[in-house]
Amino acid sequence: MKRLTLPLELLSSVGPGNATLMVTEFIMLGFGDLKKLGHFLFLVYVIVYLATISGNLLLVVLVSTQQRLQTPMYFFLVNLLCLEVCYTSNIAPRMLEDLLRENKAISLVGCIIQLYFFGALGSTECYLLPVMSYDRYLAVCRPLHYPTLMHGTMCAGLVIGSRVSGFTVAAAFQAAMVPSLTFCGDNEIDHFFCDLKPLQKLSCSDPHLVNLVCMSLTAPATLAPFGLSLVSYWRILSTVLHTPSVTSRQKAFCTCSSHLVVVTLFYGTLILVYAVPLAGQVSALNNFSLLYTVVTPMCNPFIDSFKNKDVKEALRKLRS
Repeated sequence: MKRLTLPLELLSSVGPGNATLMVTEFIMLGFGDLKKLGHFLFLVYVIVYLATISGNLLLVVLVSTQQRLQTPMYFFLVNLLCLEVCYTSNIAPRMLEDLLRENKAISLVGCIIQLYFFGALGSTECYLLPVMSYDRYLAVCRPLHYPTLMHGTMCAGLVIGSRVSGFTVAAAFQAAMVPSLTFCGDNEIDHFFCDLKPLQKLSCSDPHLVNLVCMSLTAPATLAPFGLSLVSYWRILSTVLHTPSVTSRQKAFCTCSSHLVVVTLFYGTLILVYAVPLAGQVSALNNFSLLYTVVTPMCNPFIDSFKNKDVKEALRKLRS
């Protein structure tokens, strides 16, 4: 099995008895226990990846071409779907390639780049989801003020703010974490992409310091936005329960329940993996990671929109 790859200049620069092994590349173990099923898993994940891309892009085309879907709710949804496509594409192609090849090496720089975009896109989604919850809150709880509060400039500003916040948090995370992680031993990552927890296990740095930095940066990016989303839906629920019209109540539940499922699934797995101190001891980390990197992006178009009456009508018009 391939082990550490050391630069020649490093080996010549250290004296006898003072050698320090520095990792310059990692070996992705991926789904090591299912190695014999590599071709089958490749077929399954290719289908899932193509379904994710086609489902998300189809909805983007629908919203862009159908006038009745060009509302703030679908504007935010299109931005979420584009984000999901980028988020999945940062991980899936490399994962699919590794399922078919023996040499699963990735350079240290390549690993750090993948980790950065994973963090940046994930953080952006963390901030965009409460924006969508706030949009639903205004539509249900303040319908008369909704057109003036959620105008075009406000929508664009909220999306841009989510992106800037997400990429800024990721940059701060990289600046704080990368210097504190020193790799001087094993270089085999027991995961299918460069994620923080597997890298943390390989690091010979102080684990308590790394855990402290990790939790202090991931908690604001997950717990705070999740809390804001829950507050929005609590206010929506309180308003809906006091609505005398059964039809209006059903419409509000139908509109908001699907998004609440996406919010709970996404934040729940992220908090379990990153914000909980014992998460690093979870043996099935790959299974949890698949939920928010593969399953959620694939299900979002179907959960959020394809059961919606307006989207069904737009699909019929597109076919005709």
